[in-house]
Amino acid sequence: MGELRADWRLRLRRGGPQEDVSGAGVLIAQDRVLTCAHVVGERDTPMWVEFAENPGIPPVAARVAPDGWLDGREDVAVLALDSPRPQAEPAPLSRRLERGAEVWLGGYAAPFDADGMWLSGRISGLHGDWVQLDARTNAEVVRPGFSGAAVHTGREGARPESVVGLVVSWRGDLERELPIENDLAFSYMIPVDRIARLVPLVAELSGPDGWDHAFAERLRRWFAGDGQPAVRFGVVPADGGRDRTLRHQLHRAHLVHHAGRGRPDELVETLVAQLRPPLYQRNRYRDWLLEGGDEPERSLAGRPAAAGPVLAVIGLDEAPDPVGLVRVLARARTLGFRLLVVVRGTEGPGPDAVERDLLVPALDEHAEELVRRAEHTERDRARLDGLIDSASAAPGPAVAPAVRRRELAALRALPDPHHRLTALRQLLRALRTDLDPHQGPGLPGQRTDPGTRPGLPGPRTGPAGRP
Repeated sequence: MGELRADWRLRLRRGGPQEDVSGAGVLIAQDRVLTCAHVVGERDTPMWVEFAENPGIPPVAARVAPDGWLDGREDVAVLALDSPRPQAEPAPLSRRLERGAEVWLGGYAAPFDADGMWLSGRISGLHGDWVQLDARTNAEVVRPGFSGAAVHTGREGARPESVVGLVVSWRGDLERELPIENDLAFSYMIPVDRIARLVPLVAELSGPDGWDHAFAERLRRWFAGDGQPAVRFGVVPADGGRDRTLRHQLHRAHLVHHAGRGRPDELVETLVAQLRPPLYQRNRYRDWLLEGGDEPERSLAGRPAAAGPVLAVIGLDEAPDPVGLVRVLARARTLGFRLLVVVRGTEGPGPDAVERDLLVPALDEHAEELVRRAEHTERDRARLDGLIDSASAAPGPAVAPAVRRRELAALRALPDPHHRLTALRQLLRALRTDLDPHQGPGLPGQRTDPGTRPGLPGPRTGPAGRP
């Protein structure tokens, strides 16, 4: 089965929040929605978009996007939200269709338009440019309130849930007003494959480079902060699915600095405003962040690394002086900021400066934290030795913390930053395995471990035919 709740399943109203439900929609990007043109009615009709399955995301007004009106045979509309909703996960679009595959449809037919209702069916075959969906009974055929709803598959093995089309219509053999009044009735959808040929954005999002879902999961885990180093570095070329994924996750950062467009002094002003030091110390903070020298009082000292505000720096290599910017970032890190640093390419001195001044210190601190955690666990086990039986005691580290402490001291003596970074990454993997043997030898998302330097990577309709 698929996810029980999904941000991307939407309820639509024409006009405003007090109007009747006119149908459903599918969020495909943080500011774009797919639905049927007949759900909107007229091209200039204002729409009201509700995240029915996630009330934590505020509803928003929308209108048909430029080039988003495909009324007529296609019956597709692309809506542009008045303001984006990056906190909502977009729909996973797929052009893959299999005859006989089971699909699910969630719509807002009366009297269930407040909470929605669910139907299931199977992909039958082509019906012109549409695809017929077979239900077990006529009572499970779509009806008014389902138009624009996602037709989606469930999870199957390693294959994720995916949206394969939009509900568009139904037809009964007797052309009676409701499906159950006909002897036979079928639902129809517009497949994503067909929409992709008409809407370039859908073609892009449903292609192999639409989104980088593994990258999104690693970013979410790092932003959450639990058990993560204070610095994450990555190479994300401009445009493409990886860049789109990054932009969709940036709302999780407290501050975002685009290095190619903003100046270091502007960044420093923003950092000082975030720190909110006493008035008499603001100039000292500002001067130190820009130029170094005598360090001011650390207003965020002692705060756990996971709790610090996140500063995302995008396009470090596009800065006029990337090495100078890294020095600013290194000082910001000592004040408690967590850093997401992204370069568009690996040329230039920026990556080496990040390795030396940001990654090595951050991973060293993280290794120190894990060694201390292992030492604390060992002390607890020693304190309880003899008081409880061994089966009741929490498992201790697989390798003695004293051994890991000596390994950390040895790698700190390595003069080459790259060799030290490599050794730190190996030690971190070992420490995580020591503390959680069930996790295995690698970090979650090992392929791009936080702190690494990755490489570049036409049917007729009956009287009630439009639901």
